[in-house]
Amino acid sequence: MAEQQLANLVQEIETNIKSALVQHHMTQVELARLLDISPVRANQAIKGDMRPSSVAIRKKIYRVLDIKD
Repeated sequence: MAEQQLANLVQEIETNIKSALVQHHMTQVELARLLDISPVRANQAIKGDMRPSSVAIRKKIYRVLDIKD
């Protein structure tokens, strides 16, 4: 049960970020450049990676894309 809830939340995070990217007419690569990180690191954060560095990247993504976390 808990694993499914976690998977659902991770999917929701990814969906919200990708939707915001579309609304801002921005690609993940452009977002990564803006944040001065590699596209791989941006993708890991978007996909829900829970390392502290990915959490920090997600917070930056939320600010850039005006997503309420």
